Formats: sequence, structure tokens, C-alpha cells
Amino acid sequence: MLETSNEFENFEATNTDKGCSQSVCIDALRVYDSCSDKDCLTDLKVYFTESVQSIIDSAVTVRIKDAEVISVMTDLEPVPFHKGFYSVDMTFFYDISLDVFSAPGTAPVQVNGLSIFNKKVILYGSEGSVKVFTGNCSPDDLDIQNSQCGNLPRVSVQVAKPIALSAKLCESTHHVSPPCRIPSRICQCFGGEFITSCMRNVYVTLGMFSIVQIERNVQLMIPSYDFCIPEKECVNSSDNPCEVFSRLEFPTNEFFPPNVGELNSEGAGCYSCRKSSCGD
Repeated sequence: MLETSNEFENFEATNTDKGCSQSVCIDALRVYDSCSDKDCLTDLKVYFTESVQSIIDSAVTVRIKDAEVISVMTDLEPVPFHKGFYSVDMTFFYDISLDVFSAPGTAPVQVNGLSIFNKKVILYGSEGSVKVFTGNCSPDDLDIQNSQCGNLPRVSVQVAKPIALSAKLCESTHHVSPPCRIPSRICQCFGGEFITSCMRNVYVTLGMFSIVQIERNVQLMIPSYDFCIPEKECVNSSDNPCEVFSRLEFPTNEFFPPNVGELNSEGAGCYSCRKSSCGD
């Protein structure tokens, strides 16, 4: 990052011959603070609708198949006595896919349920005291939807696909309520409301990688090289499926997988290392 105006002027003069003709001001989201985390989420209860819970109550065992993040709800609050720091409360909603076995040796029934995980981090987001309004409203309406209170930064959460590790079936010994209110739009994804009174509960273990960022809108001066003009022409698509298929290359590698000798030197070296370590 160029910290002084002299450094920027020297950069601009140096890059003029390379196509950098001027400096421009842009409005962008600057990341003020971020953190990454690797969480092993153990004993997450899976909530089911009434029709699915009846299948779980008669099951003898379950097996986890997959897990997906449906949504992440965030809540941002300033940390008392620590100017510029914010507490980020996150609620993760997971769609859990399970194989349910009603008897030994029988074919499983696939069902889906909901798991919830709460997480909190503290990050630095600086301070601000302005409000930003965009001009996408009529004169008679308040610009509520497109207004942004500038004294709070923006939270961004990135989540990789969770790793489904294990699932277990337990007898229900007490009433277990969800850790928060489940939004109606999530209930609609599962076809109804979730119940908490049941004979048996399912608990799963997930592995999750996430990145949390706090961002603010700032104006930055950057060097401008040229407009991003596309250099490739658009190719019209055809409604004839055979014509589309004829343009696909033959998947030779699918029929003839590469040998060890055909791998690059780096890949072959890693393969040798793995073989030797297994031998140990």
C-alpha cells in the first residue's frame, strides 16, 4: 500500500509508460480486520419435522451422508470500553443429510434435518459517524431499504463446505430446544415446523473452516491503466443438442488415466513420499 502522496506520485510517474495514464478515486470495501478458524463441532443436535421424526423414533442406527450451510445470521455490537472493536455473533444453520436404518441389513431411508451452531468473535472495525444513502427511491418514499448507518461496519462470513464426520442416535432423556428462533424461510426449506418432543435424538459432528471479516466503505486513490474492454466475442448458443455435443472434446483422460511416470516431477515426488511414509 502506498502510504504517502510522494510515493504515489513516483509510482504514477514510473507506470505512465506501462499504460497507467491517470489516478482515479474509487469507492470500495476495505477489510479492517479478519480472522480464520477451524472448528470441530461435536454433538450438534439435529432437529426434524414431525413426519421425519417418526422415522428417527423407530430407527436402530443412523449414518451421516452430507452437510451444507443453509444460511449464516450475524449480529454486530460495539464492545464496551474498547473503541473500534465489535463483537460478531454468528448463527450457522446446517442442512444435515442422514441415512436412517430401521432394522439391521435393511436399505436405509435418506432424511434431512437442521443443526444450529453459535459462534462469537471480536474484531476491530474502526469508528464512523456518517450515514450513506443511495438514490434508488422515489421522492415520496423514505430511502429506508437503501440506507446504511455508517457508524457500524459490515460483516462478511465465508464458510467452506462442512465436513460430515459422524452421527449417533441417542435416547431422548429431556426436552432440548433450539438455541435460537428458527426463521420461517428455513422451516420452509424442510417443509414444516421443527418439533422438540421426541423419543430419540440425533447428534452429529462436523468440521468447519470459516473466515470472518469486518469491512467499511472507503474512498481509495488507485492508478488507472485502461477500461476493461472484453477481447473475446460471444458465441451464440444453439438449440440443437447434438450440435452442442459435437463441440465437446473426447474425454481421453477418463478412459486412460495417467500413469505415475506421466505425472509432473512434483506430483511424482509427493506420491513417492506418501508411499514411503505408509511403509513406515
